[in-house]
Formats: sequence, C-alpha cells, structure tokens
Amino acid sequence: MIAFVSGTVAALAPDAAVVEVGGVGMSVQCTPDTLSTLRLGQPAKLHTSLVVREDSLTLYGFADDDARQVFVLLQTASGVGPRLAQAMLAVHSPDALRRAVATGDEKALTAVPGIGKKGAQKLLLELKDRLGAPVGTAPAIGAPVTQGWRDQLHAALIGLGYATREAEEAVTAVAPQAEAVGGTPQVGPLLKAALQTLNRAR
Repeated sequence: MIAFVSGTVAALAPDAAVVEVGGVGMSVQCTPDTLSTLRLGQPAKLHTSLVVREDSLTLYGFADDDARQVFVLLQTASGVGPRLAQAMLAVHSPDALRRAVATGDEKALTAVPGIGKKGAQKLLLELKDRLGAPVGTAPAIGAPVTQGWRDQLHAALIGLGYATREAEEAVTAVAPQAEAVGGTPQVGPLLKAALQTLNRAR
C-alpha cells in the first residue's frame, strides 16, 4: 500500500499529476480541486490509494487523508469503483458527502455524473452507517475561496501548464457562469468548465 507520495511536481494534466519521487515519476489520478493546489516544479505531498487490477496499478491522489479515507469507504458500496468514487469527490467535499448521506439528500448524489435516482437511493442506504457524521475540521474541497476567484482560477490553469493567454481566455469564458452564481463562486466547478473550454479550443 502506497499511503502517500512526496516530491516535485514534474507534470500536470486535466486529470492527473506526475510526482517525481527518488528519480521515479509517479502518475497519480487527481480531482480538479486537488490539481489546482499543485504547481509545476514545486514540492507536493499527495495522500494516495493504490487500486490493483489484473491489468493495471493505478494511484489515486488526494490533498488530505480524510478525502483518501472517504474514497476507500465509498468503494465498499456495491457498484462503486475508483472512478465513480473519485467523481463523487470531484463534485462534493468529504463532509458534503457525509451530510448528503446523513440527511438522505438524493439530489446531491445525482449531481455526480454516472449516478441516477435509483443509484442514489441505493448508495444512501449502503453508505448510511459507513461514512459517519461530518467532521467539520477538514477544508471543504470546492469551498468558496477568500481571494478573488479570477486570480485563483488563473493560477490553477498556469499550474496545469497552460499559457498565460490561454488561461486568461478560459477565465473570461467562464466569467458568465461565475457571475450567475452570485456571492463567492466555487473555484472547483469553474476549473472544470475552464478545462472543457480549453480542450474544445485545442
């Protein structure tokens, strides 16, 4: 079991990071929120879960151990594999998932791509006694940020390796979406939208 990887960020992609550990590049699958905290050439530590299949070994990485533990617990529910568990954590923070399960919030689970109404109902039943109550201590992934969302989003895109001009154009493209929210927009969903804009442009 690889509990964490610590080293220099050697490469970034929309869904993964490569961390150089002792001269070896470890490819780690991450959510956009986790990727937004990483910078090329900078040191990083990712809490990881190794998923072993007959034909592959895949590392999934998280900004904190709470998210890693929830990732593992989610997969104890029938029909939830690592990709769906990661998608759930891309949309909701660990505490938001705990609250959704504790309160039977079907709508919150169906907001995750790949989960329909029946699937949400089944997950609520199976996970009710597994995730526990919200802890309230871990920072919520995708929570509103205190600094300007434009600066945060621009820095995240530069960290992913996009050129300054591309980052500026992507920020401008998602501005209407951010302004429609009202209040302080969440950077996580905006980063996903910006990446989709950039992928279409290429």
